[in-house]
Amino acid sequence: MILYILLVIVLTIGIVWLIDKFVPNKLRPVINLVLWAIIIFLGYITFMSVYDEIKFNKLKVERYKTVIDRLVDIRDSQLAYKEVNGEYAGDFNKLINFVENGQVPITQRRDTLVLDEERTKAFGGVETMKTITLIDTLSYYTVKDSIFKGDTRYKTMADVGVGKPGAKFKLEAGKLDDIPVFEASIDKAVVLFDQDKNLVKKEKDAFSIAGVKGESVKIGSMEEVNTSGNWGKDLSTKE
Repeated sequence: MILYILLVIVLTIGIVWLIDKFVPNKLRPVINLVLWAIIIFLGYITFMSVYDEIKFNKLKVERYKTVIDRLVDIRDSQLAYKEVNGEYAGDFNKLINFVENGQVPITQRRDTLVLDEERTKAFGGVETMKTITLIDTLSYYTVKDSIFKGDTRYKTMADVGVGKPGAKFKLEAGKLDDIPVFEASIDKAVVLFDQDKNLVKKEKDAFSIAGVKGESVKIGSMEEVNTSGNWGKDLSTKE
């Protein structure tokens, strides 16, 4: 679009030059005035196109940072939930309740020698020892204190917080080859719902190492064992 407008401006300037060279003097002032008005108008449109995209890029970064910080909270809460329950939470009610009331054990692993009864029997009563690992529970910590430091923002963990009013993250959990997986996501169009549709479409098609890749902002994956987000490191204040 910008290249098209620039081309029109160049052509218009060329027309002005041709008029100045070949059109009678009486008509030149009026035609020149009209053409210069067109040039100024097209220049304004070009400037606004660039300026609007600059504003869009600044706004999207600010909104993405808010969304990403909330997704990191979800990921950290899910990891604690999995440590206790052996799987990830499939809905926010379970996850929030766990953060509110759940306790995660602090454990210590130690090796010790015990009698291997089967090998002792096989060797005719000759005592044979084996090493086993014991896990001792030393104490417990609460998720809301360790992750949220007394902040109550976990209670609104499902809320996107920016973009379309009332928007909620999509949360999924399950298993992939018997390995627990989860994914929390929100469509970019929801985060940028009040912005220019063409700029939003361009952003959803983006594939940038520094930005947010793909059509949504997400953390985790239902298609691979992964608890990372799909954004560059410069967008997160917590990682």
